[in-house]
Amino acid sequence: MGTQEARDLAEAAVSKALKAGASYAEARVQATWEREFGLKNGEPQPSIFVEGYGIGIRVIAGGALGFAATNDMRRRTVAEVAAKAVRLAKASAVVLRRPVVFDPARPAKKRWAAPETEKIENADSAWLRGVLVDIDGRISEGRAGVSLPGRLLYLSAELQERYFVNSEGARVVGRVPRVSFGCSLTAMEGGATAQRFIQQGETGGLEVVKRIGLAEKVVEEARAMGKVLKASGMPPTDPVDVVLSPELSGIAAHESVGHPQEADRVLGREGAQAGESYLKADSLGRKIGSEEANVSDDPTLLHSNGYVPVDDEGVAAKKRLLIKGGVINEFLQNRATAEQFGVRSNGAARAVSFDREPIIRMSNTFVEPGDYSTDEIFKEVKHGVFFKTFTEWNIDDKRLNQRYVALEAYLIEHGELKGLVKAPVLEITTPRLWGSVKARSRHMEFEAATCGKGDPMQGAPVWTGGPETLLTGIRLGAR
Repeated sequence: MGTQEARDLAEAAVSKALKAGASYAEARVQATWEREFGLKNGEPQPSIFVEGYGIGIRVIAGGALGFAATNDMRRRTVAEVAAKAVRLAKASAVVLRRPVVFDPARPAKKRWAAPETEKIENADSAWLRGVLVDIDGRISEGRAGVSLPGRLLYLSAELQERYFVNSEGARVVGRVPRVSFGCSLTAMEGGATAQRFIQQGETGGLEVVKRIGLAEKVVEEARAMGKVLKASGMPPTDPVDVVLSPELSGIAAHESVGHPQEADRVLGREGAQAGESYLKADSLGRKIGSEEANVSDDPTLLHSNGYVPVDDEGVAAKKRLLIKGGVINEFLQNRATAEQFGVRSNGAARAVSFDREPIIRMSNTFVEPGDYSTDEIFKEVKHGVFFKTFTEWNIDDKRLNQRYVALEAYLIEHGELKGLVKAPVLEITTPRLWGSVKARSRHMEFEAATCGKGDPMQGAPVWTGGPETLLTGIRLGAR
């Protein structure tokens, strides 16, 4: 990937589109390589081998966008696809209410790669299987202190390489190696059961498995499930303080801040595909939370699952301060929405493969750290509940009403963690959630996730995370 032949094809595609009548043209050559292995209750599952290579061409013609793609990389075919993209745009122009205009972004000229020590291409089936067999051996047959009759584990190694060029002078070469792990565990004791889905992942090579302590994380989760099965205490019924773990802080940030602050949703673009937003175009500057409510999205974090230092419109990415001091500070923008809002793109356009159009996406969305230690956060609580992990979450299409059901949760009395609480439920609106934030710890953790959006669906790798976050005056439910 990044060969001269691929670059020549991309350059030729842009040239052909301009000659066919486009006022703007871009081409993205993208290669994907993936190996995946799975174990189900210790039994190997069929291996998955994926290799893809093709070109996506997007244009503006007649004020409308057109997109076409092919995996037939012959020069003649690529030229035909470029012309097709222009025809599609011109055909769409007749129904446009507003012409598409891109902001005057500075064209990026950059070669970048996610750091890796052990090349991702060395991940053959034997290596993938070895990692999973080791993990399964540590948690099967009660070795983690709990019976796990249902164990589905998978591990994948993936490489994406891109070459992007546009008619404004952008030239970007990118390499993204990534290791991803997921497992579904079902624990059983007596007549009680508990289920937990775990996802971990980072950009990098084979060293990721050891760097994140993958096997140790899974064993810890399994042991926690054993404790949860013994939980009997019911959640308090009176108003309490709630401490959200980094895991809970992260999912709340992703679902109730990141998604509704995608500019295409704000403008109504996603309504028929993956939900709308409770925010409007004039919501920038709106007070939505307390002074302690600070949420960001940052694609430049090294090793992160959503590491994308240059987006798929050739714009250098940067940290986005979505909520600052409780105020809606910034939307996630691509070049077209940025022009409508009178701002510059903040590099939020991503496409998961060559045959998908880049759309506005999150990368690594998190609650910003605060000034407290973890112990100090708990000491602030006289009567409350600590949500450590979740087993279920729901949110409505406008990202306004949401519900989180804890798996591992503890009663807090006078700053100390007491016994386990059984399945407390936090059901709350977005303004109430962020308006209840009283304090944040300095301790940060991140979880891997796959964010779904678009039609056809694009599952983009991201991180969610944050510190321990203290909420005040919350009335909990029970399941």
